[in-house]
Amino acid sequence: MEKVCIFLVFFCPQTQQPPLTCIIMSKGTVVLAYSGGLDTSCILVWLKEEGYDVITYLANIGQVEDFDAAKKKAESLGAKKVFIEDLRAEFVEEFIWPSVQASAIYEDRYLLGTSVARPCIARRQIQIARQEGAQYVSHGATGKGNDQIRFELTCYALYPEIIAPWRIPEFYNRFVGRKDLMEYAEKHGIPVPVTPKAPWSMDANLMHISYESGILENPKSHAPADLYLMTKNPEDAPNSPDVLEIEFKKGVPIKVTHVKEGKSKDTPLDIFSYLNEMGGRHGVGRIDIVENRFIGMKSRGIYETPGGTILYHAHLDIETFTMDREVRRIKQGLGVKFAEMLYNGFWYSPECEFVRHCIDKSQESVEGKVQLSVFKGQVYILGRESPKSLYNEELVSMDVQGDYDPCDASGFIKINSYLGTVPSKGLRVSGKLYHVNSICRSVDDAVA
Repeated sequence: MEKVCIFLVFFCPQTQQPPLTCIIMSKGTVVLAYSGGLDTSCILVWLKEEGYDVITYLANIGQVEDFDAAKKKAESLGAKKVFIEDLRAEFVEEFIWPSVQASAIYEDRYLLGTSVARPCIARRQIQIARQEGAQYVSHGATGKGNDQIRFELTCYALYPEIIAPWRIPEFYNRFVGRKDLMEYAEKHGIPVPVTPKAPWSMDANLMHISYESGILENPKSHAPADLYLMTKNPEDAPNSPDVLEIEFKKGVPIKVTHVKEGKSKDTPLDIFSYLNEMGGRHGVGRIDIVENRFIGMKSRGIYETPGGTILYHAHLDIETFTMDREVRRIKQGLGVKFAEMLYNGFWYSPECEFVRHCIDKSQESVEGKVQLSVFKGQVYILGRESPKSLYNEELVSMDVQGDYDPCDASGFIKINSYLGTVPSKGLRVSGKLYHVNSICRSVDDAVA
């Protein structure tokens, strides 16, 4: 551990001689991922108490935040420097778009809005640490959640030293609950919210808002109607749909157009923001799930992902329209693996990089336009077109024979029928050969 010595010299007012020299040992500089909230504000002051110089870093990834107020607060609490970084554009282009290409969805329902933000935030934190010559990085993620893993796996991949206060006994034994944090804040002059805190935890970014903990920990309890901030209640949504056309190239949206109004957006940040607006207006993208955390426990999460939900359905449609069947089967498996690695915090691992390259390769032909409507909480696909379509309208038509000879189906059916018939030596099921006698014995044992 590198230590910095600070010498304070006190002079005698009569003799001007230095009778006493006081040495204060600094433990080094730490870059703290800072939100401006109670937890990270207390961590900032605590780190200073422990002898660290603290640089705070706040990432703008689309959350509603008073960044100027957060900066002033950090400075008033003794932060050596304050960095406010606008990462919205790179968040969309470098993190959300690859997730769209992968059709990334965790346990069939969660579109990974929190997970995909963490490597974006942590990467810039590491860049600042290197730029400022800091010895450590730190965060305020709790010791029971996934975020500590996501932040730290990124940090360990890019930078070696991490301070995680919520896993340091001296810290978590001192701050058992919110009451202890409030008392500490009052003692050290840390401003605290004057409005009552919502009885749940919330995390917001451009991709989504997540809600968990507090009253939501009871999996049976219904979410309060005033919980949702990003989407309108589908029951109160407009009584007429909005029809959108989304254009893709290499699996990435390059343009969105409101069909009736003729309004278009064609930059990544504008496209995603507009889809959030349209989806939120119609109550699209709400889910309430119990998921499996990487550390082993189950947790309840409520999520709003309006723009991400629209893109998930649109991309899935154009991909199926343009991609070879066998390629897509392999790509589906890669998408599941990618979602797991993203959820678990392995974005910067070599295996995740490899999977991203494979998925990117699979998207070369995923090009075209999808028209859809958003209405009362749902996304409805209306039609699609593509210069790289693999759809043959004449071949599939029930009214035109085309190049297809129905007699050819006889051989296809007969060959496949062997999967379920009993040849002389055994029964072949799903590609595996079972001897008839052993199957009969198993049946007899089961009956007995």
